[in-house]
Amino acid sequence: MSKKSSSRSKIDYYNRKDKSRRWFLIVCEGEKTEPNYFRSFPVNKNLIRLDIKGEGKNTKSLVEKAIELKKNSEFDETDLFWCVFDRDKNPKNPNDSQNFNSAITLARNNGIDVAYSNDAFELWYLLHFNFYNTGISRQDYPDRLTKLLGHEYQKNSETIYEELKSKQQDAIKHAKRLLIEYDRSNPESDNPSTTVHLLVEELNNFIPKD
Repeated sequence: MSKKSSSRSKIDYYNRKDKSRRWFLIVCEGEKTEPNYFRSFPVNKNLIRLDIKGEGKNTKSLVEKAIELKKNSEFDETDLFWCVFDRDKNPKNPNDSQNFNSAITLARNNGIDVAYSNDAFELWYLLHFNFYNTGISRQDYPDRLTKLLGHEYQKNSETIYEELKSKQQDAIKHAKRLLIEYDRSNPESDNPSTTVHLLVEELNNFIPKD
């Protein structure tokens, strides 16, 4: 297949939208960690077409990818679009802090919601166990989660949703409380902070009630 036809097929894929269901697109920075978690939500597939992509990109480049996917698709006002990314600190990039906040603004200006984490996505996992309001280095997250889970934390776990599900409401409560503690929201400097709970609550709206 030529490069031209391959590119065309990729665009056609995004245009084949099932009009009988809402499209729920989640574009993630991580290629496995976040996608594995969100794919585990037992949503009603008769109501939404959950489309999760792990792009291996970060901040602004990830948002630009999400905008591209949205523009190349026959979306409507009922569809849902989300980006999931971390506050990546790069000492070699003096614009690093501005990139994080500007990426959030760029997404929202294009109708895309953001589930961000400062410092890393694993903060959301930690909040299932305790409330944290002091900065935590991302290098410390695996050890803390290993102790709390009672077994070695695997970054690309396919079972973490089930392991944490019973504590999810505590995590939502802790994440909301954390955001309230900041007098004026500034995502790039608010460490720790996360809005992953907003995406979790959105997904929960499509889980069949027992």
